[in-house]
Amino acid sequence: MAQHIVFIVHAAPYGSERCLSALRVANTLAGRDDAPEVKLFLMSDATVVGLPHQHDGAGGGLQAQVEQLVQAGASIRLCRTCALARGLAELTLIDGVSIGTLPELGDWIMAADKVITF
Repeated sequence: MAQHIVFIVHAAPYGSERCLSALRVANTLAGRDDAPEVKLFLMSDATVVGLPHQHDGAGGGLQAQVEQLVQAGASIRLCRTCALARGLAELTLIDGVSIGTLPELGDWIMAADKVITF
């Protein structure tokens, strides 16, 4: 039976490598032969990761990481409150990324075998 792993990311996508590290670890787990169910909840400034066509000076690695997670079947949500506060809720998101709620995150946490925060 597959494990259920929830990633909660608060780190801004630029300025440190915490957000990138979260995406890399999530992709590493999602790509395993015994892949767990991976869920990623982006909060605070991490919600910006859900926007497409960003150029980070390093080849757009964050969007590629998100798309790889989506392709692997991961669920990815942006905190609704955080997205609204940053004017992101009505913008086009990367395919497979959607707005989520704290009750949804609460359900994810209760069903999770592991919760990892960045």
